[in-house]
Amino acid sequence: MSAAVKTCLVVDDSRVIRKIMRRILEDLGFEVAEAGDGLEALAWCRAAMPDVLLLDWRMPVMDGLDFVRRLRLEAGGGGGPKVILCSVENDLANIREALDAGADEYVMKPFDGDIVAAKLGLVGLAA
Repeated sequence: MSAAVKTCLVVDDSRVIRKIMRRILEDLGFEVAEAGDGLEALAWCRAAMPDVLLLDWRMPVMDGLDFVRRLRLEAGGGGGPKVILCSVENDLANIREALDAGADEYVMKPFDGDIVAAKLGLVGLAA
C-alpha cells in the first residue's frame, strides 16, 4: 500500500515562480495547487488544507506574513500545514519575524530543487 500523495500550495504573485516551484515539487512527488496572493491562498486552505505551503513574502492583497498569522489564528495556534516562507529578505531580524509569525522554515530566493527538498525534509515532509 503506497503512502498518500502529499499536497503543496504554492503562493506567489509571480506566475513564473509558481511554474518553477510546481515543476520542482511535482518532481518530488507532490500534488501542487497555486495561488497568486495570501487571500486566494486562505480560500484554498479553507476548502482543502494542503500538507505544506511554499509562501512568498512580498505579495499584493495579503503578504506572506499576514497570511501565515491569519492561517495560524484560524487553525487555533500552531496547528495547520507546514509553511516555508520564500523571500529575497536575508536580514536575520526579518527571518526571525517570519518564524515568530508562524512559518516553519525559510528559503532564500533564488533557490533550486535541492534546497526545496532539504527544507521539506526539515519540516518532516521529505518526498
